[in-house]
Amino acid sequence: MNYTQLTASIKAYCENDFPQAVGAGGLTSAEQIARFVQQAEQRIYNSIQFPALRKNVTGNATASNKYLATPVDWLATFSLARINADGSYEYLLNKDVNYIREAFPFPATSGPPTHYAIFDENTFILGPTPDASYSMELHYFYYPQSIVTAGTSWLGDNLDSLLLYGSLLEAAAFMKSEADTVKNYMDRYNEAFAMGKQLGEGKDRQDMYRTPQVRYPVK
Repeated sequence: MNYTQLTASIKAYCENDFPQAVGAGGLTSAEQIARFVQQAEQRIYNSIQFPALRKNVTGNATASNKYLATPVDWLATFSLARINADGSYEYLLNKDVNYIREAFPFPATSGPPTHYAIFDENTFILGPTPDASYSMELHYFYYPQSIVTAGTSWLGDNLDSLLLYGSLLEAAAFMKSEADTVKNYMDRYNEAFAMGKQLGEGKDRQDMYRTPQVRYPVK
């Protein structure tokens, strides 16, 4: 389902073209529907760990600099590895900043990084301070481009019912729909959500090397 089809379905299910009005906060029809869809995407992406939400990049940790910048679209870390000169990978252990400060109290004492922590929303802190320049590989979670702007998305192509009923729930809240309508949308959303969980955290989730992640058995 592409965005044009999704928009048409929302209007048809709700029997509402969402015209611009004072009660709509001055939003046009397109803006109102885009808001419903983006809110639904955010709800879904924060509830199910799909592989489509995972991305990887390589960068460089520099000598004598204990900080490493995060990508601009980074939300959460899956893994961070140091790539050695011989091409081998060493995965860093994720700790808190206080652990890094306690375990590696002297920034001038350097070596190959073995640990990292989230220092702030834009930066990791490494321990110990790198003694040379190292290539680093980061696997992380991010928000994919919304179907609103891209026209299509992994979610729209693979779990269109989940995206549709998530959007309808947002539209129902906006319209202050009757309780039975909201319940119907919620029931259908929950059915689609269960399928999404089974796919993203069952079939697509196997053994994890370090930090265990939520995995649901596939029935």
